[in-house]
Amino acid sequence: MKPRFHSLRPPVFKGRLHDARTATSIGRWLGLAFVVCFVTGLISHFLQHPPNWLANELPSRPVWGYRLTQGLHVASGTAAIPLLLAKLWAVYPRLFTWPPVRSVRHALERLSIALLVAGAVFELVTGLLNTTQWYPWPFSFVPVHYAVAWLVAGSLLLHVAVKAPEIKAHWSRRSPGTLALPAEGALDRRSLLTAVATAVGAVTVTTVGQSFTPLKDVDLLAPRQPDHGPQGLPVNRTAAAAGVGRIPDDAYRLTVEGPRPYTLTLADLRGLPQHEVELPIACVEGWSKSAHWTGVRVTDLLERAGAPSHARVRVVSLQLRGGYRVSEMSHEQARDPLTLLALHLNGAELTPDHGYPTRLIAPNRPGVLQTKWVGRLEVLS
Repeated sequence: MKPRFHSLRPPVFKGRLHDARTATSIGRWLGLAFVVCFVTGLISHFLQHPPNWLANELPSRPVWGYRLTQGLHVASGTAAIPLLLAKLWAVYPRLFTWPPVRSVRHALERLSIALLVAGAVFELVTGLLNTTQWYPWPFSFVPVHYAVAWLVAGSLLLHVAVKAPEIKAHWSRRSPGTLALPAEGALDRRSLLTAVATAVGAVTVTTVGQSFTPLKDVDLLAPRQPDHGPQGLPVNRTAAAAGVGRIPDDAYRLTVEGPRPYTLTLADLRGLPQHEVELPIACVEGWSKSAHWTGVRVTDLLERAGAPSHARVRVVSLQLRGGYRVSEMSHEQARDPLTLLALHLNGAELTPDHGYPTRLIAPNRPGVLQTKWVGRLEVLS
């Protein structure tokens, strides 16, 4: 008996909420989360990897700038996860429409959806795993995550442009397309949107405490708690992981290279005027915590070396393994009176995991660039 291929039909979806109004309502929230995540992600990327034209113009104020933007980046990305799942649930029946491509406009719509969904899932999954510092892939996270973010942004713009008439027709409860839908679906739709909003709120409240410390006591789902770690501050890379260990006091030397180069022992550093600042550590994984630091102002060390006021500064660590062994500061960051080579954290001598004998702490700077185990400062032209 021959198979009856001609009798095959696409599946039929009778659920009332798989409609344009539901998709538009959730899409507005999801689009806002994507925009916030994309913009704050650009800020994070340019602070960590500034192009040459920007490298000496990075601002040091506000001191909480990176803490705010990176906290928003991780929070909006986390909130986007339940929103994306809800959005996909609302629109997945359209994957089974027949024929699969009906026109050039329909083909562009399908292309934008494929790129958008693939890119969005990739960004959210890899971003979530980055917050846990788990990298089960062979590529470098930062450049790939950055490149795919542009792909998602472009496909989102294309998708919105193609779907603009349908979005406009279902934008509000009184839009023509919404009014044409069966009235009995309105109550169910409100219930669904309330459930989605509740899920987003729950995920946000139980994770944002890693950067918004007033909520740290309900920080149940975040991979970090901001006050868990030696000296009340988390540690991403330990001294053992960096290949440093405990540096003997009498063996330590700080070299400052500039027009008038010089070298300081640890006793020399301790004998210089000490300054106290309150600054946050804010890491790319989303956690942040303010702490009390005591140490020597970098600007005082640069003045002694005869550094020009406009010069950038390269900071070199004694670490043997891992990335970000070298970082650079703009002239504004280096000359800010709050920027220290810290010797003490929260009133106690630094532990090896926090960079003993001295580490950099500067305002409005990603945690990966707050170089630990500093061995050299180099004045750049």
